[in-house]
Amino acid sequence: MAAGHSVDPACWREAFEGLMSRIAGRFTRVESRRRARKLVLGLLSDLPRKNCWTIAEWAGDRTPDDMQHLLERAKWDADQVRDEVGDYVVEHLHDDEAVLVVDETGDVKKGTDTVGVQRQYTGTAGRIENAQVAVYLVYAGRRGHAAVDRELYVPRSWTSDPDRCRAAGLGDNTEFATKPELAARTVTRFLDAGHRAAWVAGDEVYGDNPRLRTALEERGTGYVLAVACSHEVTTGAGRFRADMLARKVPKSAWQKLSAGAGAEGHRFYDWAAIDLTDPRPGSRQLLIRRNRSTGERAYYRCYSPAAVPLTTLVRVAGSRWRVEELFQSGKGLAALDEHQVRRYPSWSRWVTLAMLAHAFLAVLRANEHEGHPSPDELKPLTCDEIQRLFITLVNRTVFDPVHRLRWSVWRRRHQARSQTSHYRRQAAQA
Repeated sequence: MAAGHSVDPACWREAFEGLMSRIAGRFTRVESRRRARKLVLGLLSDLPRKNCWTIAEWAGDRTPDDMQHLLERAKWDADQVRDEVGDYVVEHLHDDEAVLVVDETGDVKKGTDTVGVQRQYTGTAGRIENAQVAVYLVYAGRRGHAAVDRELYVPRSWTSDPDRCRAAGLGDNTEFATKPELAARTVTRFLDAGHRAAWVAGDEVYGDNPRLRTALEERGTGYVLAVACSHEVTTGAGRFRADMLARKVPKSAWQKLSAGAGAEGHRFYDWAAIDLTDPRPGSRQLLIRRNRSTGERAYYRCYSPAAVPLTTLVRVAGSRWRVEELFQSGKGLAALDEHQVRRYPSWSRWVTLAMLAHAFLAVLRANEHEGHPSPDELKPLTCDEIQRLFITLVNRTVFDPVHRLRWSVWRRRHQARSQTSHYRRQAAQA
């Protein structure tokens, strides 16, 4: 250990074991609890690819059967563990001014059997691909951010085919739900669990949906949701498109404000807010953001139970970038997108444990920043650096060559059988 370094591996190990003890009661058998612990440690490892095969080999198992059993057939409720993740995040990252950010992300997949897969647009690829899409709810506060809920987007091509849904582990009564409806479910669950959040933020998919906005207003939950330039709003002077209304803003109404600190400094934009007319109680505005270099504009519908200053609306709007950081680090550090499973129960279990692994890193980061501030010449610990240190100091596993060679034989045998099966199926179809 370097002299004077604040990192305490024993403390990190204790924090991890405390988290696993927290969810232990959600598993009916001790074997499942132990496998879940191994899987979460594998998700936090430095494996180049993380799936049941690679994590089982890394954990010292003889085959991936136990890991696959944990995801497919073992008796435990992923939704209960999800609720524990939410409680854990709020307890350790609590912020009275926290923002709930809703957004979706897509994972490119092959074939047509993976639950929810169809050709659809995904921002991950930036184009229409064969992909699986899920909506996430992120708790974003000053101490950090982490995902607290997830909902799989099941397209109409699936919900209109009960047999296909049944084969994928979805219920017989699975109905189609839009992404804003899925987002509303996650927000409702989170707030009904007794947690508090004054604001919700999201992109145009959610801001252009009047049902979601109404549902939030009925709960008295404020929001800053992006809308399209063609979105129409009502002011005291009449009804206008957002982009047309922005042209009427006088120069004196624009204010230079930061939307939050980024990797290269504060993100400064010009901002303006226009009051909207509505007979219902509450304060409503159209928030406009203007890029100081290009002049490009973005638009937001805003609501709050009582009037708030422009700086508050800007802070909430800036919180939306947290979800992009979450997707990047959640996928890169905790394998949120590397699940190689086809059925819904396995998907929900993998994603929930990945959320748990990432939340652990986010909480460690917050605790280190608060308890052991870095000197000026050092950048504060990031989740990436914490994962590296955790792997090296706490989570390192080393196995002899016999174990590696045994796995090489197992993989090649399984691949040979799989290849033979594919050829036989192809010949039978021909």
